[in-house]
Amino acid sequence: MAQERNSTVIITGASSGVGLYAAKALAKRGWHVIMACRDLEKAQKAAQEVGMPSDSYTIMYIDLGSLESVRKFVNDFRATGKSLNALVCNAAIYMPLIKEPLRSPEGYELTVTTNHLGHFLLSNLMLEDLRKSYSPDRRLVILGTVTHNPDELGGKIPPQPDLGNLEGLASGFKDPISMIDGKKFEPVKAYKDSKVCNILTMRELHRRYHQPTGIIFTSLYPGCVAETPLFRNHYPLFQKLFPLFQKYITGGYVSQELAGERVAAVVADPEYKQSGAYWSWGNRQKKEGKSFVQKVSPQARDDEKGERMWELSANLVGLA
Repeated sequence: MAQERNSTVIITGASSGVGLYAAKALAKRGWHVIMACRDLEKAQKAAQEVGMPSDSYTIMYIDLGSLESVRKFVNDFRATGKSLNALVCNAAIYMPLIKEPLRSPEGYELTVTTNHLGHFLLSNLMLEDLRKSYSPDRRLVILGTVTHNPDELGGKIPPQPDLGNLEGLASGFKDPISMIDGKKFEPVKAYKDSKVCNILTMRELHRRYHQPTGIIFTSLYPGCVAETPLFRNHYPLFQKLFPLFQKYITGGYVSQELAGERVAAVVADPEYKQSGAYWSWGNRQKKEGKSFVQKVSPQARDDEKGERMWELSANLVGLA
C-alpha cells in the first residue's frame, strides 16, 4: 500500500539490522523515515548502502540509554514541524558477556534503560504528536522477541525472564540494584526482562489510550533474525554458528530484509489495524508464512503487573 510522501514514521535504532530494513521498506512505500540513532555517520552510510533515496529519510540523534537525550529528541522532532503517523520502538542492546552492570546517566541499569525505560518515555511523550496527526491511521509499534515467552520453544532457554514483584524498579533501580526483580545481575535475563516490559507497555498503552485516541498499539516478533547486529557483543563463535543453527536445524531463520518488510507491514498495512495485538509468523518461518495474533507470555499478559510496571516506570522517567 503506497503512502503519500508526507506520512512520517520514526524508527529507533534504524542504522542497522531490522530497524534499517524496516526504514528501507517504508521508504519504498513512500513514507518519510526519521532514522533515530546514536551514530549519525553510521546511519547515513547504511541508508546509502541499502539504496534509500536521500529525500526519503532524515537522520536524528537519540540515545535511548539517556532520558535527557530522549526528551531532547522529542523537542528536536517537534522543531521540524512534521506530522507524525507512526512510531516504531525497535532499538535494543544485548550484552550477554558483561559481568558488571553498566549504568545510564541517571544511574539505572543500562539494558533495561535503553530497551524499556527510554522507549517508555519516548512513547509517552510522542502520544501527543501521534494524537495531533492528520492521519486517521496512526500506529505505535514496539518490537518483541520470542525469548520473552517460556511457553514458546525459543523462550525455554534459561535464564527465563522474571520481573518478580518489580522490587528493583520499586526501590529506585540505582546501584546496587540492577535487576527489575531486585536480584543478582544477570545480563541475558536483563535483556529478556526488558522485552517483557516492552510488551506490557504496548498492552498498557492500548488499554489506556486506544479508545480515547484511536491510535493503534501493536507489537511483533518478526522472526529469528540470526545475523542482526544485536548479537555483536556475543562470542564470535556464537555469531558464526547461530545463523547456521537457525537455518539448518530449527528452520527459524529470517533475513534482516524479510524481518524489515514484516515491521513495515505492521506499520502500514490495513490488515494490521488490531490494537493490542502481538503479531507473529510462527517458529518455522517460511517466506509465504502468514502472520497471526499470538498469545504473549503469562507475565506479559498480567494486567495487574502491567499497571504496576507502568506506574513505577513513569516514576523512574519523571512522568509521574
